[in-house]
Amino acid sequence: MESMRFKLKIWRQKDRNSPGKMVDYEVSGISPDNSFLEMLDILNFNLIKRGEEPVAFDSDCREGICGTCGLYINGRAHGPGKGMTTCQLHMRMFKNGQTIYVEPWRAKPFPVIKDLVVDRSAFDRIMAAGGYISVDTIGNPPDADTILIPKQDADRAFDAATCIGCGACVATCKNASATLFVAAKVSHLALLPQGRLEAKRRVKNMLLQMEREGFGSCSNIGACQVECPKEISLENIARMNRELLKAILSPHSDD
Repeated sequence: MESMRFKLKIWRQKDRNSPGKMVDYEVSGISPDNSFLEMLDILNFNLIKRGEEPVAFDSDCREGICGTCGLYINGRAHGPGKGMTTCQLHMRMFKNGQTIYVEPWRAKPFPVIKDLVVDRSAFDRIMAAGGYISVDTIGNPPDADTILIPKQDADRAFDAATCIGCGACVATCKNASATLFVAAKVSHLALLPQGRLEAKRRVKNMLLQMEREGFGSCSNIGACQVECPKEISLENIARMNRELLKAILSPHSDD
């Protein structure tokens, strides 16, 4: 199988307080079956051999599950393709000799740590504000089948729960909104009986924390759904808005 070569323009930045710039590299001997991250591994191997600083980027599972590998590639979150993360992107999706632009997520709440690595702890703080349940699961938790859940609700909850928190929705939104991420987490728990106990408090607190973190507002463009590697539906945003309305109008708020 013929090997491939590419011209890379990669964002390099020493730390969050230093200015960054695009730096040109060339890489060759790439298999079409190499993943994008494997291509970066080869580039870094060559840089280290030359005594140069390797490019910092995030990765963990490399199976499209953990959400840490997010990169902005040729103007798209996670690069070309649909329903995939950067680690699932293969070099056969690019043309031999093509110039590829590689950047970190561009959003104020995601400050650059180094090169292509950004700080996504804002998502952790949003989750800490309400993305949990307080039902007792210690000691003698009830069997799962003792609480009957309609299949339609279970399926919708599962679809929302597939969100991996990669931040592609934020990176691709012109407002840097985290609404789809928050909506997925709110919907997942709001659809299940275990999550109803603190539903009103959850949706208000998570949206308030999103605003505190500096994420923008949703303007219903839908780019987030298009670029989401798990194809989280905009229906979750509508459900979250209904949950928020119920929380605001309820005379028995659980604040």
